[in-house]
Amino acid sequence: MSNLNGKVALVTGGTGGIGAAICMKLAESGAKVATNYRNKEKAEAWQAEAKSKGFDIVIYQVDVTDYDGCVAMMKQIEADLGPVDILVNNAGITKDTTLRKMTRDKWDAVMDINLNGMYNVTQPLIEGMTSRGWGRIINISSINGQKGQMGQTNYSATKAGMHGFTMSLAQEVARKGVTVNTVSPGYIATDMVMAVPEEIREKIIAQIPAGRLGTPEEIAELVNFLASDAAGFTTGANYAMNGGQHMQ
Repeated sequence: MSNLNGKVALVTGGTGGIGAAICMKLAESGAKVATNYRNKEKAEAWQAEAKSKGFDIVIYQVDVTDYDGCVAMMKQIEADLGPVDILVNNAGITKDTTLRKMTRDKWDAVMDINLNGMYNVTQPLIEGMTSRGWGRIINISSINGQKGQMGQTNYSATKAGMHGFTMSLAQEVARKGVTVNTVSPGYIATDMVMAVPEEIREKIIAQIPAGRLGTPEEIAELVNFLASDAAGFTTGANYAMNGGQHMQ
């Protein structure tokens, strides 16, 4: 188990699926964990459930598309927990349709949360991380950012863009003790995927050489490693976790 004692971690979009598993794992490793939310009632219920399992995760009502709101959140986290050492950019949405039918608002909404949101959260933290000489930034992308997916030009463009961001920022901060990496999950057994009709889900699983969906906990284990001191020499990398469905 990696030792993150005393480290402060921010996981965006941490109250569901993969994000929730990452929050729990980092907390289990000793980090003080914060996440943001948009739906107060849902987030407070999630926080209470996490607390019942022994995880004390701090929540902040902030929309990642609001730059000033993100800056204010960083200041509040620093006052409450300390400066952020570990950032996991996990917040993301889909609005799927073919490009021919895609309205501008569907394009803009996905760009705004998945890409602009990553900038809004990461940019205010960079100077602090580099001046302290230690930091971990982990961007949660997708298999579809690597291989594309019909009906997801907006989503795939943002997820490919995330890794371009990773590679460029990694070069800027490598000498300052800050690493930046991408994790690209395939099909994971989240509530969203499990809600897909079983016959469609079976067709998806048939395309995965491992013969099953991944679990949020498997993604969280990799993120936990990338957040640790042991991962100090890996930066600018894209870790595919997709059961062999797409290989490069």
